[in-house]
Amino acid sequence: MVTGAYYPEISSSGLQCQTVARMVRNSASIEVLTTATDPRLPMRTLVDGVRVRRVVVDVSSRASKLRAMAVMVIRLMRSMPRVDLVHLHGFSTKNVVVSAAAKLFRRPVVLSLHTAGHDEPDAVRAQGPLAWWAYSSADLYLSVSPALVDAYLAAGLPADRIRLVTNGIDLDRFAPASPSERCELRRRLRLPTERPLTLFVGFFSREKQPHVLLDAWLELQRQPALESTLVFVGATRSKYFEVDADLEADMRVAARVRGVEDRLVFAGQTLSVQDYFRASDCFVLSSGREGLPVALLEAMACGLPCVASRLPGSTDVVIDDGVNGLLVPPGDTASLAGALAAVLGDDEQARRLGRAARATVEERFASGRVADAWLDAYATVLARSV
Repeated sequence: MVTGAYYPEISSSGLQCQTVARMVRNSASIEVLTTATDPRLPMRTLVDGVRVRRVVVDVSSRASKLRAMAVMVIRLMRSMPRVDLVHLHGFSTKNVVVSAAAKLFRRPVVLSLHTAGHDEPDAVRAQGPLAWWAYSSADLYLSVSPALVDAYLAAGLPADRIRLVTNGIDLDRFAPASPSERCELRRRLRLPTERPLTLFVGFFSREKQPHVLLDAWLELQRQPALESTLVFVGATRSKYFEVDADLEADMRVAARVRGVEDRLVFAGQTLSVQDYFRASDCFVLSSGREGLPVALLEAMACGLPCVASRLPGSTDVVIDDGVNGLLVPPGDTASLAGALAAVLGDDEQARRLGRAARATVEERFASGRVADAWLDAYATVLARSV
């Protein structure tokens, strides 16, 4: 498997790799090659019994990127003779050298499409002929959402080479908390206990739109019955270009002006995100664009009532509005405030939505189903290559 980040660094595709690799390691020998931005991490290690090799890169430095590419080529030349296939996660510059190495050694390539925009054909084609060659030469594509399937098919790529394989959730790790467990988690996480907790999990990027959630939440703080603590979990600063370092400061100022800064929590990144889900009362996904949001599925698995942007082919294939969650137009602050008020102001509706959300993940998004689908994909490309 080749991915852009892996434990303890965090990305949605890396988390999927870690979860599924742990589940299939008795059926397939897995080795992970990943880039890393933290030079303190070991270059060779075991994670959950899976061998991981890291290539350090400073994404802000062209020289560092070139050095990382050279190191990755060396790693690939050493690894390729002993592997049967390559599973690439998402599209980036490294896909060119990985795909070239796979072709040189006649190894089939499976490409997982995770991210709306970045992993779509039009975005890749705009990067030039080499990028398009790497993208279009995969032997099989696994798409996490119908929207990404549609974008693939619209580009005229072969319909028989793409499968819809959703993200999967560990139902034991992400499970509803009892009231006593929720209180204990809040004490351990040093979160306020006197008000409900509204949760956001994700990068601080303009696409994730945490500022839209803040604006909607601020409107509700005028009404004592709808007061809550707003908790943001995720990187507010990072070397990755997606993160906008100005967002947190601007949001703090907005909360301070309204006199509610004490109800705003920036928890940063964590390796125990399940604790925040299980400590919270509701979850909001305010994104303007997503593939199939892992954080939303994790929140639903924890039995939280969820409010999400309606993103065609993404969130609307997970949430049936009013049945297992609430959907609102992306970027619409008033609609988001209204939906959040409906959840915070009606305990019975919140419980009903949360129960239905958990049932949805159990039925359609359990990690075991995804592991089986990956193994089947591997068997398919290996059979074709014989």
